[in-house]
Amino acid sequence: MLFMSMNDGVKTAVRTVNLFEAFSQRKGSMTLTQIAESLSAPISSCHGLVRTLSAKGYLYTSERTRAIYPTKRLLEIANTIAAHDPVLESIVPVLEVLRDDTNETVLLGRRQGETIMYLDVIEGGQTLRYSAGAGDIKPMHSSAIGKAFLGRLDDGERAALVARLPLDQRTPATITERETLRADLADGIALGYFVTRGENVVDVMGMAATADVYGETMGIAIAGPLSRMEAGEKELGAKLLATCKKLDSFGGVL
Repeated sequence: MLFMSMNDGVKTAVRTVNLFEAFSQRKGSMTLTQIAESLSAPISSCHGLVRTLSAKGYLYTSERTRAIYPTKRLLEIANTIAAHDPVLESIVPVLEVLRDDTNETVLLGRRQGETIMYLDVIEGGQTLRYSAGAGDIKPMHSSAIGKAFLGRLDDGERAALVARLPLDQRTPATITERETLRADLADGIALGYFVTRGENVVDVMGMAATADVYGETMGIAIAGPLSRMEAGEKELGAKLLATCKKLDSFGGVL
């Protein structure tokens, strides 16, 4: 089992994160037994975790049903952290302008090893739109931001990374042949932005480019329904590149 190789501190940290994710997925309270089932952990271990988090003000228990649910303490702490992220404070207003200009969802992402993590998601205003969450992890080969990070590497680095990436099939449209991916990246380099057409999520198109912001490389993407995005691709691409150019102008270290 994975947990057997972890020290107790790491195991507890993983269980704590998994607990809050379980509440998010369930969208309701849970008994101690249900928590143990969700975490695939002994009731005794879950009891200790719940007791500790309750003492710190993160969970409360109904006296009548003994059901357990998070308080708003975690939300308040998360909001405070997010509100004082110095990079996001500068970047998000620019991305909000891009969202307003395109009326499509705008995403900010960073490379994490051989994957992409979304740092922020600014959803478009249309009823039919692409939705994702900050912290979501995406593959490099099937996400627009991932392709943008691949495209900015020099030829040797890109060839080596493409050669070792697992090209897992996410949808019927996912590129799973390395030669096809190399050709697709070459097209993106020529355009200045990189595109996915239903490769990560069915019927969703993404287009992305990178910007160097305060010494950090960031991926910026626009995503929405495939048919609508394709119809406006040229205009959307121009707005995306203009936004990246503006972010590039922010200069060196914050």
